[in-house]
Amino acid sequence: MPDMGPAIPVAPAADPQAEAAAQAQASAPIPTLPTLMKESPPPAPIIGVIGVPDVLQASTAAQAVQKEIERRRAALTAEVQKEQDMWRRVQAALADPNAHYSQDDLRKRELALQQRIGNSQLAFRNSEARIQAAAQVSLGQIERTLIAVIRQVSTSRGMNLVLHRAQVALNMNEFDITAEVIKQLNQVLPSVTVPPDAAFAKVTAASMQAQQQAEQGQGGPMGQ
Repeated sequence: MPDMGPAIPVAPAADPQAEAAAQAQASAPIPTLPTLMKESPPPAPIIGVIGVPDVLQASTAAQAVQKEIERRRAALTAEVQKEQDMWRRVQAALADPNAHYSQDDLRKRELALQQRIGNSQLAFRNSEARIQAAAQVSLGQIERTLIAVIRQVSTSRGMNLVLHRAQVALNMNEFDITAEVIKQLNQVLPSVTVPPDAAFAKVTAASMQAQQQAEQGQGGPMGQ
């Protein structure tokens, strides 16, 4: 008899009591709660706006981090290219009809090459993950300092609410603290140290992916 596949799920028998309880739960009214003790109302908003992307673009520390990360990635790309060139040379040698390998020897060499390719690809992915981890640490330091600078500048202007400029349809220049924040940030944090990749020896591509998945849907402290 041919395999018919998994059995089709059977609907549970009707339970009038459970159905009535579910309907009552779905149509339950909004509960009435006791009034809480009145508290002082919040202060009147004194609003400022800031363009965070503009600040990060003008940050000398962020520029230096980007330059260093690009340098490390360029070096990694060169290593990858060198390794791939070696793979192609070995593949060409194995395909050479004049090599006269025995079938057993050829299989062993092909298997060794496949293992080398797999191990190298994993190593390069892990190296990229370590570079990314170093970038995150450095940029995190800049973001934390930026939050402090925004508080400093907004307090000096008596502002108690600072919005992202991208969220504001219309504003006057007097509300915008971007330029002053850039100036202060570059004074407070002109540069940062990008940790060496060796500081993240335990970081792997898999662990970095798991971290990104855990953080998915959660905006960073600065937003956009």
